[in-house]
Amino acid sequence: MNEQFSCPCTSGKPYSKCCQPWHDGAAASDAEALMRSRYSAYVVRLQSYLVETCHSSTRPISLDLDQGNSPMWLGLEIKRHEQTGPATALVEFVARFRVAGGSAQRLHEISRFVLEAGRWYYLDGVFPRK
Repeated sequence: MNEQFSCPCTSGKPYSKCCQPWHDGAAASDAEALMRSRYSAYVVRLQSYLVETCHSSTRPISLDLDQGNSPMWLGLEIKRHEQTGPATALVEFVARFRVAGGSAQRLHEISRFVLEAGRWYYLDGVFPRK
């Protein structure tokens, strides 16, 4: 990916100044930065990054992002980022996507994150009731 393009996380910043440092191994500064970088990793299909940034208690063995009906990601909106404790945080977001030329859909999630040894990890998420 050309680092001068806008970051897929829709921050408006260049990829090189937004999610690329996290993708290259730097520790995300907070849970929102990790959430944005994980969204960008889905867009550019960085499977190992997505696995590595999951907490060890919920980490999948692998991900297959190259399935036949992989979504085309259309945008990310961070609705809130809340520090819930010294080493825990929530990020509520809406990600828009389209599968196989179908109608655009929304994924609305409240994700939990934990900080361990100076690195944030995605723990799990719930879908809020409509």
